[in-house]
Amino acid sequence: MAYEHILVEREGPITIVTLNRPQVFNALHKPAHFELEDAFDKFSADPDQWVAIVTGAGDKAFSAGNDLKYQAAGGERGWGKSGFGGLVSRFDCDKPIIAAVNGFAMGGGFEVALACDLIVAAENAVFALPEPSVGLAAMAGGLLRLPRTIGMKRAMGMILTARRVSPQEGKELGFVHEVTPTGGALAAAKKIAQHICTLSPMSIRASKQVAIRGAEMSLADALVAQNEFPAVKAMFGSADLIEGPKAFAEKRKPNWTGR
Repeated sequence: MAYEHILVEREGPITIVTLNRPQVFNALHKPAHFELEDAFDKFSADPDQWVAIVTGAGDKAFSAGNDLKYQAAGGERGWGKSGFGGLVSRFDCDKPIIAAVNGFAMGGGFEVALACDLIVAAENAVFALPEPSVGLAAMAGGLLRLPRTIGMKRAMGMILTARRVSPQEGKELGFVHEVTPTGGALAAAKKIAQHICTLSPMSIRASKQVAIRGAEMSLADALVAQNEFPAVKAMFGSADLIEGPKAFAEKRKPNWTGR
């Protein structure tokens, strides 16, 4: 599939997906949603790709969210099974996904970032769920993920006022992992991704799956159920499970294969 609205690059085991509509602050419309779904489907299915980064072209916006002008002009609204941005309803990807946020992450743009596992934000980043100001509601996961991430009362402070939040406050609230100088979000995200790639990808996938699925259960149930999770079974049946202890005993860096 040839992409018109996004860019996809691969640096070793790292996939970098760039929302490439800077003329509209990387706002997303139906064609972009389906391109993103395809890109993340391919990332998820590729055993040689271990970590993904999603970012926005230019320094003004990660994504302004839904392209309201496109919609107002009669453009059809819609997305695939993986939801807004190809991510907000993607619950079967156990590989880490990092958001590198520069400039505005508004509405659906913020919701895409919240659907990632980590958010790295430049100092010029701005986060908000402003949908009530245009008669809408943040129903691409923002109203559900934000309370789960920072707690209900803190989330309501953002949701019910539609106010803008700086990356520094985002870190204090708990949804931003790291704040970088303006222009430095992608480089910092790559550094984190490179570090993750020094670890067993099978262990990383199992860890993510246990953390996310286990959060939906009681602790007692999760402790029992985790042994049956697919990524955990794959980890215990992998070559990496043998390679890790062997490399430790031989005092060398492990040669992970992700298989």
